[in-house]
Amino acid sequence: METFNENDLRYQRAKKQVQKIKGFYIHAAVYIIINTALLLTNSNFEKFTSENILENLWTPLLWGIGLLIHGLTVFLPQFILGKDWEEKKIRELMDKYK
Repeated sequence: METFNENDLRYQRAKKQVQKIKGFYIHAAVYIIINTALLLTNSNFEKFTSENILENLWTPLLWGIGLLIHGLTVFLPQFILGKDWEEKKIRELMDKYK
């Protein structure tokens, strides 16, 4: 098994990204568990009708938007900017300020 130098910048970035991904997965799991429980609880006490369906869906809807934003902040920067975007931009700016 390969050992990693914890002072290596690439290792630190990778570790930070793994923590962000783990945080997103935990957030998604809590979202699913809590909202399933809420919907099941509400459906046991009330019949879903057109009047109260939106009332029962506010929490999952708004929290889902938050979860989507969380996912975008974790996964989208790498997707759009690429792996080495930061390094390239730093080099570009350092060359510019020589």
